[in-house]
Amino acid sequence: MKKIIIGIDISSKTLDICLQKEGKTSFVTIANDVKAINGFFKKLAKEEVVVAMENTGRYNWQLYEVLPKFNFEVYVISALHLKKSMGLIRGKNDKVDAERICKFIQKNQDECSTWKPVATNIQKMKVLLTERTSRIKIKRQLLAQQADYKLMNTIGLEKQLAKMNQGLIKSIQEQIEALECEIEKIIKSDESLKEQAKQIQSVPGVGPITCWTMIAKTEGFKTITEPRKMACYCGIVPFDHQSGTSVRRQPRVSAYADKSVKSILHMAAMSAIRFDNKLRDYYQRKVAEGKNKMSVLNAVRNKIVHIIFALIKNQATYQDHLVLS
Repeated sequence: MKKIIIGIDISSKTLDICLQKEGKTSFVTIANDVKAINGFFKKLAKEEVVVAMENTGRYNWQLYEVLPKFNFEVYVISALHLKKSMGLIRGKNDKVDAERICKFIQKNQDECSTWKPVATNIQKMKVLLTERTSRIKIKRQLLAQQADYKLMNTIGLEKQLAKMNQGLIKSIQEQIEALECEIEKIIKSDESLKEQAKQIQSVPGVGPITCWTMIAKTEGFKTITEPRKMACYCGIVPFDHQSGTSVRRQPRVSAYADKSVKSILHMAAMSAIRFDNKLRDYYQRKVAEGKNKMSVLNAVRNKIVHIIFALIKNQATYQDHLVLS
């Protein structure tokens, strides 16, 4: 049986689909809703099908709901990976994008990991963390505005606007706290997540936010199972930059990273080196040897990731007598 390769370009209301079978290419557009998606894939239920799509966040949800019903190979591709693989291109539209996704998975299928449905609790955590991040950004904007209102005292609007702003900030803060309570409830209701949270938060400097983020990003340590892969994903692994004998730079971290996770790990590392533990001892020793402070701090971030993965693998909590080289 010949494989049918399907590339899907996703938008909020429609799915543009490219089908390739036995060298022939066809296109179809359907609504991005469960009924339409289910009807389309039912016709292919008995075929050997490979489905590839770009990761577009919430617009993928309808597909995620339907695809587990079928015995298809499913791939969810990073938007950045897809973009960088295209090389020099001119123009774009939904039909062309679907075909490009189709061609990408034909070439790179062996290097990509198949998509698997996410546990409901993990999915809830991801959504709640995204909503929390959104409200944190809004709160920062409001706080910045609050400071700017002092410049308006000459026109008499300072107090009125500041009062309105304070009400919004208070409301946003209450929502943030409510979201955090919901995440805690999810953790406590799931024994596996509860145990993972206990192990992760035993690491110096690691608090609830770092813990929740690590669990959500690794989907309970099932999609990312190796610490180096997680460190690369976060952008805390230095890479060489060398060509021949004339081009040689100091190793540096890559710009291709999840900056939000990197920022959270940075705060965890900053917290860890403030208190008496082996991570602080390591930081102080390397700085005393003349190492750059930011490079050493990055190494502390890396060590936190490796320690977390080691604890999860060994089902253990952190012991401060661990030796850090």
